[in-house]
Amino acid sequence: MDIKFLQREERRYKLLAVEKINILYNLLTTLFIIVLYDSLNDPQKMLTDRFFILLLTFVPIYIYTRYPSPATRFLRIAGQLSLLSYWYPDTFEFNRIFANLDHIFAQLDLTLFGFQPALMFEQVCSSFWAREAFNLGYFAYYPMIASIVFYYFFARNKEVERCTFILVGSFYIFYIIYMFLPVAGPQFYFPVIDADLVACGPYPEIGNYFNLHPEISIAQSGKGGLFTHLVGLAQASGERPTAAFPSSHIGISTVIIILAWRARKWLFLTLLPFYILLCCATVYIKAHYLVDAFAGVATGVLFYMLTAKIFDRYLKE
Repeated sequence: MDIKFLQREERRYKLLAVEKINILYNLLTTLFIIVLYDSLNDPQKMLTDRFFILLLTFVPIYIYTRYPSPATRFLRIAGQLSLLSYWYPDTFEFNRIFANLDHIFAQLDLTLFGFQPALMFEQVCSSFWAREAFNLGYFAYYPMIASIVFYYFFARNKEVERCTFILVGSFYIFYIIYMFLPVAGPQFYFPVIDADLVACGPYPEIGNYFNLHPEISIAQSGKGGLFTHLVGLAQASGERPTAAFPSSHIGISTVIIILAWRARKWLFLTLLPFYILLCCATVYIKAHYLVDAFAGVATGVLFYMLTAKIFDRYLKE
């Protein structure tokens, strides 16, 4: 029998690296639910969701085995990426049971810089066009993710599995951190504390406040133009008081920039202005403290190196 045919058949039924890490994350968080069962708000729903996510993971795989093609292979990859929209808010269901730590990070910003960067930045750059530019950078996060996946799939197809594993693997490391490090960020914390304390402290502990009050007060409501409005809509629909430290927006964007540099310099140079605007925007729109942003860059580099090493050592075909 044709050896190449057998190799193709073996690859057809083999899980992609991004599917493997999704299943592992699903099982790991299921274990967390079992351990924390009595403390969680709705552990039964969380377990049910994971069961159906596991089932749905195999639907595009089945389609691919029946109709193998670039389109059905891309469906498998896109399906795994789409699950991130569930896994991100899911982190709040874990960290809401722990006491909030924003007072520590707000004080750290004040101690290191002598003022609150999240307040000062918007005051210094208060023009309509500055606000739109930074919100454009923040909104570019989603097109940046899509662009790097599309580029690798169509231009460097042999490396797309490595690319998506690094990307999704980095997301999952951030999410595990967020489950047990309950920091909501200035956009949630500042509206809760006394207005006179926001600029210069002292910053009070608020305990489990967000467990009962997960709603967001959009800091930019009524300001700016198209991109400010789009960012506001995205925050209102999917934001939770979680995931402030370190900034995954900056961390994942750093991973994307490294992947772009490895692929093509023109792609790197195209994405670089959006990356710079995004890094600034996370503090500008009060989604993060400045220390979150610096930590986002550092962890982005670290998680890229870690996930790349895992793929190259254990998962490379």
